[in-house]
Amino acid sequence: MTAPRTAAGPADGTDRLPAIRPAYDPHTWKEIAYLLLNLPVAVFGFVYAVTTLSVGGALTITVVGLPLLALSLLGSRQLGKLERARARWLLGVRVEEPTPLPLARGGSPVQRLWMALKDPVGWRTLLYDLIRLPWGILTFCTVLASIFALWPVLPYLARGLANVDRAMVRGLLSPSDELERRIAELESDRGVVVDTAAADLRRIERDLHDGAQARLVNLAMGLGLAKEKLLEDPDSAASMVEEAHGEVKLALQELRDLARGIHPAVLTDRGLDAALSSVATRCTVPVKVTVDLAVRPAPAIEGIAYFTVSELLQNISKHSGARNASVDVWRADDRLLIQVRDDGRGGARLEGGSGMRGLSERLGAVDGLFVLDSPAGGPTVVTAELPWRDRTE
Repeated sequence: MTAPRTAAGPADGTDRLPAIRPAYDPHTWKEIAYLLLNLPVAVFGFVYAVTTLSVGGALTITVVGLPLLALSLLGSRQLGKLERARARWLLGVRVEEPTPLPLARGGSPVQRLWMALKDPVGWRTLLYDLIRLPWGILTFCTVLASIFALWPVLPYLARGLANVDRAMVRGLLSPSDELERRIAELESDRGVVVDTAAADLRRIERDLHDGAQARLVNLAMGLGLAKEKLLEDPDSAASMVEEAHGEVKLALQELRDLARGIHPAVLTDRGLDAALSSVATRCTVPVKVTVDLAVRPAPAIEGIAYFTVSELLQNISKHSGARNASVDVWRADDRLLIQVRDDGRGGARLEGGSGMRGLSERLGAVDGLFVLDSPAGGPTVVTAELPWRDRTE
């Protein structure tokens, strides 16, 4: 026998009626408020867009036209910021803020003016303001009439109209994903370039301090002692001068190696073919070098290609256990391609301590590409791409 139902509900707590809640929840009221505000906001934005475009466009034949238009675009950015805040607060639309214009780093006033004039965010905001007036009138009138005549279906109507607004905000007021991604990459690459340059300066300072400088200090001390013994003990003085002569040769060799590490003279004078052939002779593994370039690239690209191959050949000498290696350099359209292959044990990884990660970051910093294929047991093939830039000499 089942328990009798009472006005308070069933005895066993099942089949309970849903809780009473208002038909218009806070979220719906926010959407209605957003749609009602569309008209005054759209009128202001439309008047701003039409005024600035017409006045700025008409005055472009004068000196003040383009600066006025640039200021208008900067102002439209602020209107877009307010619209994103309104959509975020009332519609719950999470739209990322676009990257601010780097006007402080823009260089000359003309460069800053051009940066503001070609700002895609400002132009999209003006387009948004121009097309919003008809939509603002439609949504305001529809919602206002529905409050009195169609209030039972108003929540559904408001949700549909608000979804159109959400799409417009996301489509015209959100930053370009590709552009923002590219900006983030360039900022990251700039940090890599700065860190790499600082590391290179520290390496040069360390090599000078620990190498040639120390030898030159010892040379000066040895010559001082030889000078003191020159009259009283000529044989010892001659021996000291002979040792000093050897120190001079070693110091000169270290300075040459250091200069070659900064930028080899053979690269400047004779190009990649001769420079890579020279660095290949210092590898402990026989290396076949093939450079197929009709013309030389820009010095910066040439230098990066040289040091990339140099570091890869050093890794082959130290870690590969290979018997043979090859270096191929050629041009394909607007890219300089480098492929270094060895028949060693393989197993190289970007995460290892062989310097591969640093090479990948350096090439990425100049919009290059670094691909490592090194299965266990070999062979290891490294393919690097660099953007081609013509030499201006």
